[in-house]
Amino acid sequence: MSDATRLSVFKTYKLYVGGKFPRSESGRVYEVTDSKGKWLANAPLSSRKDARDAVVAARKAFGGWSGATAYNRGQILYRIAEMLEGRRDQFVAEVADAEGLSKSKAGAVVDAAIDRWVWYAGWTDKIGQIVGGANPVAGPYFNLSTPEPTGVVTVLAPQDSSFLGLVSVIAPVIATGNTAVVIASEKAPLPALSLGEVLATSDLPGGVVNILSGRAAEMGPHLASHQDVNAIDLTGADAGLARELEIAAADNLKRVLRPRPVDFTRDPGTDRMTAFLETKTVWHPTGSLGAGGSAY
Repeated sequence: MSDATRLSVFKTYKLYVGGKFPRSESGRVYEVTDSKGKWLANAPLSSRKDARDAVVAARKAFGGWSGATAYNRGQILYRIAEMLEGRRDQFVAEVADAEGLSKSKAGAVVDAAIDRWVWYAGWTDKIGQIVGGANPVAGPYFNLSTPEPTGVVTVLAPQDSSFLGLVSVIAPVIATGNTAVVIASEKAPLPALSLGEVLATSDLPGGVVNILSGRAAEMGPHLASHQDVNAIDLTGADAGLARELEIAAADNLKRVLRPRPVDFTRDPGTDRMTAFLETKTVWHPTGSLGAGGSAY
């Protein structure tokens, strides 16, 4: 068969929930176009039910992921970077279309995103040394503070940084042992949905990251008020939606990371990791302390 008579095989983009690729339960889709208005694909238009299913998957995965060693989590994040490197050309094309960039500039964005996965992979077994430690107390006790993951985190991904920004908000959440429900950029969801394919073929357990496409204004309020969501990152919300979601999140005392201008090309620091960590402090008796030292 000649190329002239061959039918093109268009990619069907799906959600990534619980390690699987469902269509939206509503059956809805919406058109995704490039920066010049050219049609690229139909993306699933997620519903409230899809959001609830993603929370269930994230909660189910939380015990195993938070209980894994920090070293193991680092290995898995590094594996994700390896898989992204192998599919670099695909992501360069998708980012170029999504953000109206030249191939060379899109390549630089993808390279930075891969490097960011590696950067966070290196932090998984080090962040505890930064934010934890032994506390001086007046008494015969060890007093130790250690960080623990918050739980299920809803992430509203950046609207304009479809890949580097996306990686920059997902990686710190899961690096510290949380699980995530991610609402991708509404206007440029394709790199996020393709990321789900990479996560599925890495060693990341299903449910640790769940990716939804559609309208943040539609799903956000239900996730912000969901009683089994522990925290929410409002990076991709506009001022009006952010205020609405912050009020809804107060009902069960969710941690809230408020939106602020971010240059995702800069050194990210540790703020996004510590934003979704709790501190557990343990007191333990040392025994009697005398002139001769501890009897412990």
